[in-house]
Amino acid sequence: MSNSSAVDIGLGQLILKRAELTPGHRAITFEGQTRTFSEMAERVRRIASVLKQGGVCRGDRVGYIGLNHPVFLELLYACGCLGAIFVPLNFRLTGPEACFIANDAGIHTLLADDALRPLVDQTRSDLCCRRYLSIESAGEQWQSLEPLLQEAIPVLGSERVAADDVALIMYTSGTTGLPKGAMLTHGNIFWNSVNTAFGEDSMSGTTLTCAPLFHIGGLNVTTLLSLARGIEVVLHRSFDPGLVLADIQRYNVCTMFGAPTMYLMMAQHETFNTTDLSSIDTVIVGGAPVPVPLIETYGERGVTFCQGYGLTETAPFASILSADLAISKIGSAGCPPLFTDVRIVDANNQPLSHGERGEVCIKGPNVMKGYWNRAQATAEAIDPMGWFHSGDIGYFDDDGFLFLCDRLKDMIITGGENVYPAEIESVLYAHSAIIEVAVIGVPDEKWGEALAAVVVLAPESHLDLQQLRDFAEQKLARYKLPTQLHEVKMLPRNPAGKVQKFIIKEQLMQS
Repeated sequence: MSNSSAVDIGLGQLILKRAELTPGHRAITFEGQTRTFSEMAERVRRIASVLKQGGVCRGDRVGYIGLNHPVFLELLYACGCLGAIFVPLNFRLTGPEACFIANDAGIHTLLADDALRPLVDQTRSDLCCRRYLSIESAGEQWQSLEPLLQEAIPVLGSERVAADDVALIMYTSGTTGLPKGAMLTHGNIFWNSVNTAFGEDSMSGTTLTCAPLFHIGGLNVTTLLSLARGIEVVLHRSFDPGLVLADIQRYNVCTMFGAPTMYLMMAQHETFNTTDLSSIDTVIVGGAPVPVPLIETYGERGVTFCQGYGLTETAPFASILSADLAISKIGSAGCPPLFTDVRIVDANNQPLSHGERGEVCIKGPNVMKGYWNRAQATAEAIDPMGWFHSGDIGYFDDDGFLFLCDRLKDMIITGGENVYPAEIESVLYAHSAIIEVAVIGVPDEKWGEALAAVVVLAPESHLDLQQLRDFAEQKLARYKLPTQLHEVKMLPRNPAGKVQKFIIKEQLMQS
């Protein structure tokens, strides 16, 4: 079949087609208000019109910064209708961090909620954006979206896009401290949905989304797949354990996605034992393995966990552990889904046998196109055979189940957020009292890992944790701030001069 006759799997076409099939079905419920698929499609068409009238063309980037909101999803689909590229920004970023991403992506139009507008205004003079839209209200140099929608003439349909066309750019922290934009195509999004449906198809009823949509997990594990299938999404502005529990019962929620920390906070909430959870088939978890006690706690309520491993670059699923194996294969990341391959390689990129540890590599239609404007980084991450090198260390057991051991890139996962020590270290090195610093992840019962800063101080200098955090929060998001501070006389190094973080971690665990 030629490309010209291939089925259009673009996000814009998908949501408009869904609205034709099930126009009266509930699409999104947000803060007590519900929109049908027909109503949602109408708003998508009008947003596309507003963007187009503002000069957005095929390939242009459109950004969003704010808490979860139906407009986030409508904007994503509207970009798909125009062949434009959607760029979600982490609302936890500082002004300079958000400014860097906006300029790196070359965002044409930026949409924000009222709470995040001041963050944008901090660096407006340095931003490349040509237009600023606000969800709630107008302001200085901000146009309110809703009045524009009322006047807009809806676009008639969706621009035809190829599976390999970029749908969105999602930025991840880089090991050098500079974020990289993973280019996810319409095909990446589609095939991850297929992998999810074929791997753990528990979406027979309402989905609840409370994880941040700017994360690939919050966006593409359950949310987009549910909407594509005509399933209602109950969308929360942010995570609140009590509200989540209340809405599970209120809306008879079937499934949701979250990090282990979120499920722990729900289990510790005063209403957990009295909330009716019988509507839930399976909850999906990512970001870190689920502790056995938490699995058992939910198991007593008849709720099982489906676990997965993946990255932004793999949209995200690289492996899935089905709910029925949550206990028997505890600690495993599961098996590769139907249309994705995973292998373990040595330092020479040669495949290793079961039981041998090496780098986890992923190949499939869900693997990103590359990093935006980062040709070298793309070449380093994706080899000539199309294998994406994750930077994670793992092995397959004799049954073919993947186990993760370590991370080549030193990535720390705290509360479901991916944090890279180099970015934090580069900020802390600017402190006048610090001569050397290493940031490591240490086990934490609540957050999975906590950020520990291990420092060598200048003579006659003093530094406490609060002073360190006060200094760093000017340039770093709060979730990147260390929660522990340890002073040492010197950092252990190998003969080549590289800091040996595993020794530091061992020393901290023993102290």
